[in-house]
Amino acid sequence: MSEQQEQQPGLRERKKQRTRQALSDVAIALFLEHGFDKVSVADIAAAAEVSKPTLFRYFPAKEDLVLHRIADHQGEAARVVRGREPGQSPLAALRAHFHARLDARDPVTGFSDHPAVRAFHDLVYGTPSLLARTVGFTARDEKELADALRETGAGDELTAWLAAAQIVTVHHHLALANWRTLTSGCAPSEALVRAHADAERAFDLLGAGLGGHYG
Repeated sequence: MSEQQEQQPGLRERKKQRTRQALSDVAIALFLEHGFDKVSVADIAAAAEVSKPTLFRYFPAKEDLVLHRIADHQGEAARVVRGREPGQSPLAALRAHFHARLDARDPVTGFSDHPAVRAFHDLVYGTPSLLARTVGFTARDEKELADALRETGAGDELTAWLAAAQIVTVHHHLALANWRTLTSGCAPSEALVRAHADAERAFDLLGAGLGGHYG
């Protein structure tokens, strides 16, 4: 097989990713302008100049046009646990990581005052069907985190699953609380102080229940 042939799958994948991004950009622009429920799949296909079957090949559901953007963070908690420093507990690593992402204004924390990110969060958190679909991402995150926690050798399989469910749920609700704080008109500097305090309280509560196993 020639070098060019070996590179072809990579080229096709990059083209596919560019197409997915373009379709998502068109859809999200329409959703932000008109509202998620008022834009049909036919409207998106027409605006993107593709057929509906083509659109569905890339995005099986209308919600996927929006939510694929959070897929980059899938499994992040599990990666943090596996990549923690020697001697550092899983909960300590997750706590430090969340605080660091807050300071970086990472959209995954729900804390970002960038207009485009704020608009995206308004779309996701303000649309019931989109918010409900995030449960699917949560379930996958729980499984990956449970696997990572089992690898630490602390606790049995059920303990790992219960811990993962609590940690992922806490992350979700912290992000939701941060979005609500920002949308309430709170100044970003004040909101950041509150977000850090909320994260400390949340991880203290996690530690009270899970500290015996995961620090």
